Amino acid sequence: MAFDEAAYLRDVLDPARAAGGTPPADLRRRYQLREPLAAAEVTETVRQVRQCWRRSRQLLKFRKLIDVLELEHTEKYAAIFQAAADGDLAGLRAEIAEAGQRDQRRLDDLRRRLDDAAGRLRLLPPDLVAGIAKSVGVEGPRATEIAAGLGVEVREPDALPQTPPYPAYARVRDALDTLGAAHLAMFVFNGKKVRVLGAIPGVLDQVTAREQEEQRKSRGPRTASADTVCSAVRATADPASLLLYDVVARLRERVREHPNDETLLRHATEDLALDPGEAKRLIFAIRHETGTFGGPTARLRELVDAGEIQTAADFAAALPAEALTGEAAELATEIRVRLDGAVKLLDRARAERDPDQAWALLADALRRVPDLPGAEDLQDGLPPHPPTEVRARLRGETVVVTWTPSRSRSGEISYDVHRDGVPFAEADRPGVEDAGPPVNVPVVYAVSARRKHAATAPVPAAPVLHRPEPRDLRLTGGDGVVVGAWSRPPEATRVVVTRDGSPVPVSGAGFRDHAVRNGAGHEYVVSAVYRTPGGDVTTPGLRRTVTPQARPEPIADFTVEPYGDRLLIRCAPPAAGVAEFFALADAPPWPYGATVPADEVRAAGRPLAAVPADGGYVIARDRLSGVLLAVTVAGDGATVGAHREHVHLAALRRVTARRRGGAILVGLDWSPDLTEVEVRWDGRTVVVNAAAYRSQGGIRLDAPEDRAVTVEVAPTVVTHGRRVRGPGVTVALAAVTVARYQLRKAGSFRNRHLVVELTADRPVRVDRLVLVVKAGQVQPYSAEDGVVLREWAQVDAPAQLTAPLPRQRGPYWLRCFAEGAVALLDPPVRTLKSG
Repeated sequence: MAFDEAAYLRDVLDPARAAGGTPPADLRRRYQLREPLAAAEVTETVRQVRQCWRRSRQLLKFRKLIDVLELEHTEKYAAIFQAAADGDLAGLRAEIAEAGQRDQRRLDDLRRRLDDAAGRLRLLPPDLVAGIAKSVGVEGPRATEIAAGLGVEVREPDALPQTPPYPAYARVRDALDTLGAAHLAMFVFNGKKVRVLGAIPGVLDQVTAREQEEQRKSRGPRTASADTVCSAVRATADPASLLLYDVVARLRERVREHPNDETLLRHATEDLALDPGEAKRLIFAIRHETGTFGGPTARLRELVDAGEIQTAADFAAALPAEALTGEAAELATEIRVRLDGAVKLLDRARAERDPDQAWALLADALRRVPDLPGAEDLQDGLPPHPPTEVRARLRGETVVVTWTPSRSRSGEISYDVHRDGVPFAEADRPGVEDAGPPVNVPVVYAVSARRKHAATAPVPAAPVLHRPEPRDLRLTGGDGVVVGAWSRPPEATRVVVTRDGSPVPVSGAGFRDHAVRNGAGHEYVVSAVYRTPGGDVTTPGLRRTVTPQARPEPIADFTVEPYGDRLLIRCAPPAAGVAEFFALADAPPWPYGATVPADEVRAAGRPLAAVPADGGYVIARDRLSGVLLAVTVAGDGATVGAHREHVHLAALRRVTARRRGGAILVGLDWSPDLTEVEVRWDGRTVVVNAAAYRSQGGIRLDAPEDRAVTVEVAPTVVTHGRRVRGPGVTVALAAVTVARYQLRKAGSFRNRHLVVELTADRPVRVDRLVLVVKAGQVQPYSAEDGVVLREWAQVDAPAQLTAPLPRQRGPYWLRCFAEGAVALLDPPVRTLKSG
């Protein structure tokens, strides 16, 4: 199987890069090996995969991954694959098995870490899952799938309100404490459980009900607190947001106490009476909040995680000394160390003369402190080394520009291609194409290397001069003439033609050359002429060899008939040229006898492979239907001959015919695609369709028994008002003589026997005559359908034969059967049945 580089990038390199640059442990996946392993196939596949690595390394996103792949190949697997190339696959199989075990251990570690991180809540944010997956070298989607298998839901934390939607929320909180309500939603809905995430229907209706309830009570501190709460809910633009904020605020207070998830869930579901599913989501969202809720330590950690080291240093410097204790002090120390190291790297970069080394120092500094002032601007001003060996060459009507890449390895290098000083294209690897270069003017292509915003000076290639040749050139040889046609490039002034070195007159966009000999090859050169300040310039031209031929005679007529499992086209072979046959959907668009380009005929129909045979040409049946066209081809020309319609009709199978007295019964396997059959016998013809065949249980034909008859059955169909027959099957039936027999009992009481009297219309010999007896109510239908009582051979009719009387109790049948060219007629039933 051919190596699919696009699939390898999609299925191997991209997932490995997403997994933190960890290559697949399974060597079958890493090297695209397929079972069963074969030495030659393994060697070739590994070679193609490594070529793909080298090409992919030009992309910055794959560079680190490819370096790891190449290093591991050299140090761990080169010897194994060398042994495999020598025919020893044992080491490779062992390594594949061990790699599978390593991959399983890695997946087990991922499951354990995801299970630990999910805890009691069984919820994880996508970034945390991706981080864990990346640390163990597993693709993110695979980690999400494993988490789902552990019963862990991967989702973004719900966005929770950070500020109260009602300015005087503190008064509401005091009023709720006076009322003894666990939270605002419990008061509004009078102790009923309610979901607070999402829309909460009927809030204001519930507030109205609570107000009416409180108005029936005596005025006092409780009713005043209730009024405060109800007024606050009514005054909030989105009452549901106030209910949510009150619950979230109470949960945040408990989170600051650093309880475990089990304690928080119990508090949320029992004390606050929240829905268990919403309780998990709320705790999950609060656990993953950033901002001021965690104090200086949380703020410092947030800034460090966001890469804002300089901002974190400024924040730590502004904090009072008493705030920098414990974890906050450790974070502040880490921030100062990272900032001091980055500043030293920045100073070294400013003094460095090599731009690549300076770029690497700044990259290291920015990894430590991404917001280091001045570092990114300085890095943006460091261009890479320029490309070398810039070349531009013509390939057909396309200019291909290539170059040797910059020797810089720091940063992501891209290239800007200029055409005549104007930006033309961007590329991340050497090589671009210009499918529409300017014509008849020198064009200079130049390439500069770019790293971020800094680019080198463009490196030019030698000028390219593009002068297109004539397009769509068509040369056709006829009888004593060669005809040419083309499309002249718009920038060319004219087109010139030579034949065997001699000029050929041109008229418009073509020529007609009669100074040629039939059967001789003539070389034509068709060139475009361009005007330049130094005079006209002629292109090298397009070369074609044409051999004119005498006009071939058309094939006047042909027939099509079965030829085994193929078809035979009978026709007289042409005196000159070659006979070719085509299948067309409709009648040919050219008149009989017309000579047209052979390519035109081949484009209009399907060529049929014809093998010369005795009396014509054999072609494959191949369910061929449509119009068959015969043409005579000589050189580039084809003379249109006869055509006829042909319908594919499948050959009939298992055709049988047998006599039944003065009738012939015909049977066959009637296939689903068979519509009608035509039956010919004794000078007569009948057409039978599928319905008639099934209703009559076959085909019944009248025919005298004493006459030899040939029955021919062929598939048939009516198309375009004409009946068409397919290949027929013939069954010959010999003439038979009608013979009759009588049965009677004779002899004395003690010596009773049967007498068989055989008569015929004319003398005839019966090869074998059998007398059969059968007990029961059903008569025998063949000599094998009973017990043979007596049989005679070579009996000449008329004859009188005797047989013993059967010793049979109960009713029984007697019947004679004959073999040979004779039709035996039974006597009346009363003489055949006894008892």
